Order: sequence, then structure tokens, then C-alpha cells
Amino acid sequence: MKILFVTGGSPATVFALAPLASAASLAGHDVLVASPEDMAPYVTGIGLPVLPVTNGTMHRFMLEDRAGASLSIPADPQERIHFNGEGFGRLAAATLPRLRSLAADWAPDLVVGGSLCYAAPLLAHELGVPWVRHTWDLGEPPGMDNGAATELATELEAAGLDGLPVPALWVDICPPGLRAAHLAPGPRHSMRFVPANLRRPLEPWMLRRAGRPRVCVTAGSRVSGADGVAELVELARTVEGLDGELVVAAPQDVADALAVEVPGVRAGWFALDTLLATCDLIVHHGGGQTAMTALHAGVPQLLVPTIPKMLEPCRRIEERGAAVVLAEGEQSGARIARAATELLTGPGPRERAAEIGAEIAAQPSPHRVVSVLQSLRA
Repeated sequence: MKILFVTGGSPATVFALAPLASAASLAGHDVLVASPEDMAPYVTGIGLPVLPVTNGTMHRFMLEDRAGASLSIPADPQERIHFNGEGFGRLAAATLPRLRSLAADWAPDLVVGGSLCYAAPLLAHELGVPWVRHTWDLGEPPGMDNGAATELATELEAAGLDGLPVPALWVDICPPGLRAAHLAPGPRHSMRFVPANLRRPLEPWMLRRAGRPRVCVTAGSRVSGADGVAELVELARTVEGLDGELVVAAPQDVADALAVEVPGVRAGWFALDTLLATCDLIVHHGGGQTAMTALHAGVPQLLVPTIPKMLEPCRRIEERGAAVVLAEGEQSGARIARAATELLTGPGPRERAAEIGAEIAAQPSPHRVVSVLQSLRA
């Protein structure tokens, strides 16, 4: 079977789809990944073939309309979610021409798209093949779909659709106990979350626990520029005051700049699944793949979300007792330090995180889910 996987515009969207795409390839299926050009190195870096379908960046699709005019980010959180959905709609519209050309040369039997990859259902509809919607993390707010449908109104009408199609199947990597109360329509099949990342050579210290609590700080794989470095420096200095060992996971250029500002800190591009096995706490921005990797490792989390859509999934982890969430306005240095101390000293958060880790481990493996994909073409 020929399976086309469609990613979004950030490394996390590549890593989320990697386990199922790799399992399908190892099972003997013909797998191809379509992604924005700047994501292609991440796809090849995890050993999968890729065809770039746009040279536009996610930053551009979010902050410019189709004519290239600048857009302002709404202050209202709900409007921001709709706005973000429109940005993903523009990404979809930009990728459709090359996706159609790809399909003319390499006709897929099945299309698997990430949660917000709206070109996937449109292409699958045109080709008359099943579409599978693959979650990236703990789930996306419904307002994202509404925003995308608004942006893609012309494309949907041309396809004879009055809204976004319902997928033949959802592949859901969010553990059932953490899923939102109201889910988008379509049958669901759970799949075990498996961390994926670009690999670098390990160092011995990563494999052993420190003599004091080890705290990982990260702002994800997309952090960049002077503002990103400053944000991480402030967070690192706050956590550095705790009685523990600080490790900062960041793109290497950001890590190098941070090491100048915070001498002696261990900073670099570290594979989180390996690193978190010896950590006692992670402090991060609320990114879905980072949060899922921490849950997989059974590590408590101090979540300081920076984008409105991240807040609700973070709250679900907090409600399970595995995290503390500090929303905008609560993220002072003193409050972060106090919350980190509470998470490190109390046994409850680690026990709750371990329970969720066991729930993740009990889900069907990507290998088993490949057979479910095969049945869609039976």
C-alpha cells in the first residue's frame, strides 16, 4: 500500500507522525512524507523520504494573508485560536498545488495528515481515497478547525464540500484519561505515544542520575533569535536558584548563546526521551510533544504556556496531579521557583505522572495500528 503522510510546519509535527510512518515502512508499505521545505531535514533526519510541497514557513502563513499583507495577532484568546486555524488553512492552500502534482506521479492509496494538516482531507477527497487524521499531542481546540474552514471556504466549495470532511479514522496518541471532553467527529483508534527526535551522540552523564534533583528547562525545538534566548535565560536563572542540577534542551545555536549568559549550564540539542529518564522535573512552554514525552517518562511538569491553545491541554495534566500550570500573569520568577520546589519535594506529582506513563505504555503500538490502516483499503 502507498501511504502519504502530511506534516505541519514545525519539527514537533514531524516527530509526532514519525512512529506510525516508520512502522508502516518497516511493515513493507511504500511511505512518502510531504512537508514544508524547512521541515524536510527533520524528516530525512529520522530516516524517512520526503518531498517538499511549499517553501513558505509557518511563521509566514500565520502572520501574512495570501496576498502577503501583514496580519496582527488578536489579543482575545478565542480569537487567537480562530486566527491560528486560518494560518493552518493558508498552509494547506499553499501546499495543494504540489500535492496534486505529487499524486499525479505517485498516487497514494491512503493519506495520513497531522491534526491541523487541512490539505490532507482535500487531497484525499479529490483522489477518492481514505483520509486518516493523526493527533500530534493532547489535542487541538475546535476553534482551529473553524478558522481553517473559514480560510479554505473557496477550496471547500470547489471540492463540493460544505465543511471539512470527517476522517475515515482518527489515530489518537493522547492517553484516554487526558482527552478533551468533546472530541471532533470520526471513529478513533488509540495508539501508544512513542517519542521521536533528531539524534545526537549521547554523553555518559545523560544515562545516570545526579546526586541532586535534575531539572530540565526547554522552550521546544522552534525557539530562536534574541527573544528566544532571553526567555530561556530568564527561565534558566530562575530554576538555577533551586538546589538541583540544571539542564537546558534547545537548538544548538540557542544553547550556545545561553551558555554564554548562564556559565556552567549544560545546554544543547538533547533528545528529551533519553534525557528525561534521569530528570526529576521539566519546566517548559507547554508544547504538546514535550508534554507527551515527559508523561511517557513519568516526570512531573511545571508548565508555563505561551500560546492560548496550549492552556487547556496543560490544565488537563494539572487536573491529573502530574503538573502545575502557571498561566500568563502568574509566571514571575518567584512563583516559578516556588512551584518547582513543590513539584520536586512532594511524591504525589511523580506518582501521578508515572500512572499516566503506564497508561501510555498500555496503548496499542504503531505496528498494530498499521494493520488498522490496511483494513481501510480492504
